Amino acid sequence: MTIFVLALASAALPARAAAQWKQIGKTSTGNPVFIEPRSVKTVDGIVHARVRVLFETPVKTPEGTWVSSQTAAMVDCSKSRIAAKENTYYADARGSKVVERTVNKIPGYGPALEGSMAYIAVAYLCKKK
Repeated sequence: MTIFVLALASAALPARAAAQWKQIGKTSTGNPVFIEPRSVKTVDGIVHARVRVLFETPVKTPEGTWVSSQTAAMVDCSKSRIAAKENTYYADARGSKVVERTVNKIPGYGPALEGSMAYIAVAYLCKKK
């Protein structure tokens, strides 16, 4: 009985983990873009959020293959600009095997290019404003 309960509990973990991300669109290349709703906060007019992308076609780099990414983003809705505080690229869809991680000490705001993850994120986060 204990093994059965443990099996059910472990089967529910991926579903619960997936529930924390909400799909908000797709990039121009068809990559699904997600937002972590609990990470969305507005501080001094800037929206902070975690954004995730699953690459339909994994990206091969010298450091390893990227299957998914997460970005800690800051969005200035008044100017439709975005800055990345941190980018992490993963070798798996679950986001558990880090290939590369960069942290920007001084994030710079820039335009969100149409069709990009940034564009999808800005459109979603600023539509409520």
